[in-house]
Amino acid sequence: MGKRVALVLAGCGVFDGSEIHEASAALVHLSRAGAEVKIFAPNIEQRDVVNHLKGSPTEEKRNVLVESARLARGNIQDLAELKAAEFDAVIFPGGFGVAKNLCSWAVDGKNCTVNEHVNSTLQAFHSAKKPIGLCCISPVLAAKVFPGCEVTVGQDKNVDGR
Repeated sequence: MGKRVALVLAGCGVFDGSEIHEASAALVHLSRAGAEVKIFAPNIEQRDVVNHLKGSPTEEKRNVLVESARLARGNIQDLAELKAAEFDAVIFPGGFGVAKNLCSWAVDGKNCTVNEHVNSTLQAFHSAKKPIGLCCISPVLAAKVFPGCEVTVGQDKNVDGR
């Protein structure tokens, strides 16, 4: 039997949810590797909704779980139901929804808070010494949840030469 992997989404769309290409690529590669994947997202309101055609915010209100269901093709569960003991690894695709919906990094930077279910999920996988995959902007979650850990985000070489 293949590995059991939990994939956590932050909505649907690069500017206010999960980056669709990253989420899809992760799902394709996990499928090709024979992994059994279950998809999760927090059942919360999105911080904002962006019109991806114009690149500007709208007044709409959307739910992260409902929007993530678009990528999951409806086969999704509330993140509150994820049990690390049932999985071998967890992956968080990127997209600015991570920084807006899974935590408040988009607004608060290093002083951000992390969604309680995201925090407990990361803590549970870390405590169990199970792999945690963090794509694109998602490493900011680990930087906040695991003080002292080193992560990379992008290729900015203006910070201490790194």
